[in-house]
Amino acid sequence: MIYSVAIASGDGSGQFELNVVLLFGLIVLSGAFGARLFQKLHIPQVVGCIVVGILLGDVLGVITPHTIDKLEPFMMFALGIIGFMIGAELRGEVFRKYGRQFFIILLSQGMGAFFLAAIGGTVVAWFIIGSVPESIAVGLVLGAIASATAPAATVNVLWEYKTRGALTTAVLAIVALDDALALLLYRAAATGAKALIGTGQGSVLGTTLILLGEIAGAIVLGFLAGVLLYFLLKFVKADDKVLDFALASLLLVVGISMIPRIDPILPAMALGITVANLMPRQSKATFELVKKFAPPIYISFFVLAGAHMQFGKINSWMVVMILVYVLCRATGKIVGAWFGGKWSKAPAVVRKYLGICLLPQAGVAIGLAIMASQQFDSELGHIIVIVVMSGTFLMEIIGPILVKVGLKRAGEIGLNITEDDLIKTYTVADVMDTSPTTITQDLPLQQILEVFSSSESVYYPVIDDQSRIVGIITIADIKEMFANQDVGGWLLACDVAEPVRDKTTPDKPLEEVIEHMRRYHLENVTVVAGKDSDKLVGVLDYSKTLRKISAEVLHRREMADGLAMAT
Repeated sequence: MIYSVAIASGDGSGQFELNVVLLFGLIVLSGAFGARLFQKLHIPQVVGCIVVGILLGDVLGVITPHTIDKLEPFMMFALGIIGFMIGAELRGEVFRKYGRQFFIILLSQGMGAFFLAAIGGTVVAWFIIGSVPESIAVGLVLGAIASATAPAATVNVLWEYKTRGALTTAVLAIVALDDALALLLYRAAATGAKALIGTGQGSVLGTTLILLGEIAGAIVLGFLAGVLLYFLLKFVKADDKVLDFALASLLLVVGISMIPRIDPILPAMALGITVANLMPRQSKATFELVKKFAPPIYISFFVLAGAHMQFGKINSWMVVMILVYVLCRATGKIVGAWFGGKWSKAPAVVRKYLGICLLPQAGVAIGLAIMASQQFDSELGHIIVIVVMSGTFLMEIIGPILVKVGLKRAGEIGLNITEDDLIKTYTVADVMDTSPTTITQDLPLQQILEVFSSSESVYYPVIDDQSRIVGIITIADIKEMFANQDVGGWLLACDVAEPVRDKTTPDKPLEEVIEHMRRYHLENVTVVAGKDSDKLVGVLDYSKTLRKISAEVLHRREMADGLAMAT
């Protein structure tokens, strides 16, 4: 039955696999728990998803290699969303300002990782294989794969920590372009490797021209889909329809790119860039809708990425080669990024920290490794797959942590927040007015009016001699007092004050109180010392609070822009 709890796998192994719906429910639930746990430990949540994937895959066997193969279309769609969201950040003014700098750093860090990993891989492979041509072939392929950076894990950390600044901009640009460079290097390296071991049938030039054609075609595909989406969104305003058309365009791009087996990140990124630059204002809302839709997809993607790992196939020589590959790749990325940044006169934070932000590796590297295992004989292919898969595992665990370290040292964490993001981090104590204008309960009418004339407030807490709140006088009460001045001086504040209907405490999350004020259309709320106390400690003014938060958001963005201009 199609709705049974388990279905027999199609590989003839006799194993059983959970049906896709149940499997995704388990993946998203366990991945969300893992992400939350690691976030509590101040470790990027992507690491938690990958660890959960390892547990569900290599440890428990819930996610089998056969399952991962069947879910390849989903993985491609997830990569497409990541590429689309990267494109949102790459507006024309960014490339006009930093284009030369980005391309110099791109080539420097990519070639640095290629050469060092190729040399290290060749040396260790010679000890394992004993053949110089085959060892060089393995080194060339590993070097090319080493140049790739995982945009998914890297960008996820940027989004999680709300980063903004020169380093963030450089990271987004490099990871967006890095896959194209890795593909070019791989095609050239694979052709050279085949020639060395006597299985090559085409020239390096011919293979490179074919790849350049594929890259150009991918860019054109993304551009045409972006133009189509641009015209569609001109006639659509409702959020649900905007999301429908955006996802449909993205699915078309990913689906078409899968026909010739082209990496979907590049055309999806071209789609995002096109939309972001054709409609810079409206596109922000479109990207925000896709971003809100995407979290379960990201969780599933990283859990499945972790499930790729198979520790049982690693022997002692493989451990040495994996460590050499990881160290050579990391050194090449860090040194290459520093050299490229210095040569292109990039800001100091880019020179210092860009390299450690480019270490995560996943989808493209795994794809190229699998491609290599199909193109070379079983021994060479086996070495390449195990080394890349294991190196990817290490970098997916360590890499996001290093990305966070680099961004923290660059001072860019928390500089790209919105008003809603900031509200979620505050308590009432952070924004309340701690010195509101108060009126004592026995103050006569004439003196109350004098207080009003010398104050700009519209909300006056009435307190007793122990600063306990006994009521509120508002604008409506003020009008009534003006109308009743002829009653004489016997009216006191306590006679005209209204009861306090809404109170809060300083430690209350601001998000909850703001939501309450919006729901009941409240402009002010009194703040008392504690849940069982009536002692007045402040007033929360809705309009003033929003102005404070907007000013803080603007201040942080100005800080980020100042960092971007620093050299």
